[in-house]
Amino acid sequence: MGLFDRLSGDAPRVAFLGLDGIPYDLVEDNPEVFENLTDIAESGSAGAIDSIVPPESSACWPALTTGRNPGETGVYGFQDREVGTYDTYVPMGSDVQADRLWDRVTDDGRKASVFNVPVTFPPQRDIQRMVSGFLSPGIEKASHPKDVGDYLQEHDYHIDVNAKLGHKDDKSDFVENAHEVLDARYEAFSHYIEQDDWDLFFGVFMSTDRVNHFLIKDYARGGEYKEEFLEFYRKVDEYVGRLRDQLPDDVTLIVASDHGFTSLDYEVHFNEWLRQEGWLEFQDDDHESLDDIAASTTAYSFIPGRFYINLEGREPRGSVRRDEYENVRDELKADLEALEGPDGEPVLDRVVEKEDAFEGEHTDIAPDLVAIPNDGFDLKAGFRGADDVFAPGPRDGMHKFDNASLFVDDEDVSVTDVDLLDIAPTILELMEVDYDADELDGRSLV
Repeated sequence: MGLFDRLSGDAPRVAFLGLDGIPYDLVEDNPEVFENLTDIAESGSAGAIDSIVPPESSACWPALTTGRNPGETGVYGFQDREVGTYDTYVPMGSDVQADRLWDRVTDDGRKASVFNVPVTFPPQRDIQRMVSGFLSPGIEKASHPKDVGDYLQEHDYHIDVNAKLGHKDDKSDFVENAHEVLDARYEAFSHYIEQDDWDLFFGVFMSTDRVNHFLIKDYARGGEYKEEFLEFYRKVDEYVGRLRDQLPDDVTLIVASDHGFTSLDYEVHFNEWLRQEGWLEFQDDDHESLDDIAASTTAYSFIPGRFYINLEGREPRGSVRRDEYENVRDELKADLEALEGPDGEPVLDRVVEKEDAFEGEHTDIAPDLVAIPNDGFDLKAGFRGADDVFAPGPRDGMHKFDNASLFVDDEDVSVTDVDLLDIAPTILELMEVDYDADELDGRSLV
């Protein structure tokens, strides 16, 4: 693409709409609810795709928006460990170590508007406009430039749904709040799409993830809020259709989720399991963080299903010698693979070794093993202790590695054998932004 193309406005553009956590089979099984997404699937390309390991939003969105695995992004979940310490932190946008899509677009002399992508706080000042997503402290601090924040506050825009409302037995207030957040998000996206001054529009609807966490079991098993669940998604689909109709002819629409979703039956408290099985010990009875583990600890866990060997020379009080690492890890993997739930069913689908999941400059904080659960088992890991290994939780739905969604309003795109890392190179190729294919872990689907 030459300078004349950029100046003349002939360069192709992309609008990306993220529907956080929407499973593909939900759309496929309910075409009457998802009329617009079904039309995209029939006239363009669509299919179920795989997420990444682990399928957690804090790791997924950096991977999706860079085309790099967590070994390159440096983000593995909602909680990561500082190198060489037991200190932990919540990764934010500044912790993402790989170039984002909008960075590449901006470097190509074009404009990007980015709204509500998780793990983007603080908002970048070097792109056209940005509103940071999940974990941001509020609109004023999360938006750039100032006029964007002013507009959003005037229109009652919220970064996230009030998830605490979902913990109540009566979900009415939660459903109402989810609709309010969805409505304001649509109005904002519609307003800025209408500006037609961008080359890449990238916006995420997070409320889909929240509704799935608290209502997807009602949908799957005919519960009290099944119709409310489907009505919410009718509106989601309607808004996708309206935004699609607003787009100029030179814009390709992509709709995708970062992971799948399924019903939840048990939370599995893995640090409690490690303690009971002799893998994890604490310095005393008053413990609440990773720094409280004892020097005799062999392994510990972070959510979701990330397991770390307490390795000598890597962890400050590492107890496992490096020449013992492989044997210890193999033993832990075998114990995990043998774990059964309360009804005798296997808890885990598989356990993935570090070197099979992660590659890059930031694997020094990568988990040694990642457990992928079978449907119904949500993997937890706190350090304050739990009464039982298996327990019900406040949520009814959980993330899933497979069955994420991808819809592309372009019949020349092939959604076959696809994972999350393929989305970034596909967007770049659709926009004719040059990139080195060897720099990305995914491949273009064009």
